[in-house]
Amino acid sequence: MAETATRAWTRPHDWAEVVLGALAVLSFLWVSTDNTAMWTMIVLGALIALDGLLSLAMPGLVYGEGVQIVLGALLFISPWVMTYTGMTGASWSSWILGGLTIVVGAAALPVANAVHRGMAGQH
Repeated sequence: MAETATRAWTRPHDWAEVVLGALAVLSFLWVSTDNTAMWTMIVLGALIALDGLLSLAMPGLVYGEGVQIVLGALLFISPWVMTYTGMTGASWSSWILGGLTIVVGAAALPVANAVHRGMAGQH
């Protein structure tokens, strides 16, 4: 696992983040939304997926996992903040995808820290 964590494009946590972001971006295709809900999910989902891709390309970046956790929290609270809790499908999609993004980001944090410490002597 240690060797896999240091190689670009091989970390499963980061692939999960890309998939979760893509699901958030595309969720308006299968759930009822209004403009606010749709664009909130598209923007946050795209940011989650892009940060996951950045973490995949550069496995030594520790801040990427922290950004994932923050973006997941924003997606999780977005139904309340952007007032689309009345749209059941959009709300549940945000809550589930946001919660999973938080969990996956938190699980990837120790791996990213270990890779960063291992790469510190290579600068």
